[in-house]
Amino acid sequence: MKLVTAVVKPFKLDDVREALSEIGVQGITVTEVKGFGRQKGHTELYRGAEYVVDFLPKVKIEVAVSDEQTEQVIEAVTKAANTGKIGDGKIFVTNLEQIIRIRTGETGADAI
Repeated sequence: MKLVTAVVKPFKLDDVREALSEIGVQGITVTEVKGFGRQKGHTELYRGAEYVVDFLPKVKIEVAVSDEQTEQVIEAVTKAANTGKIGDGKIFVTNLEQIIRIRTGETGADAI
């Protein structure tokens, strides 16, 4: 089992959610986050004063999937979140040792 974590631009959230639904992903967790990578933030003008925005708004999407579905999820997120411009985001894949559904006590792949 894997945890696929994607950090993408906020306006791409609906596209990613739809792409994941189409391949059969049943649940995702979404968190509004801020950060920067190679973009290094940008400057903005507010009431005549210029200021630096170091952290840009992003959305973190987390999906627990079976090993077999991992590549399909990565491909779906990559296609849905891609704008071709800097700041499109990143995808991280980590191993999950155990998953437990609290309500039923199911474990492993049954809990996904």
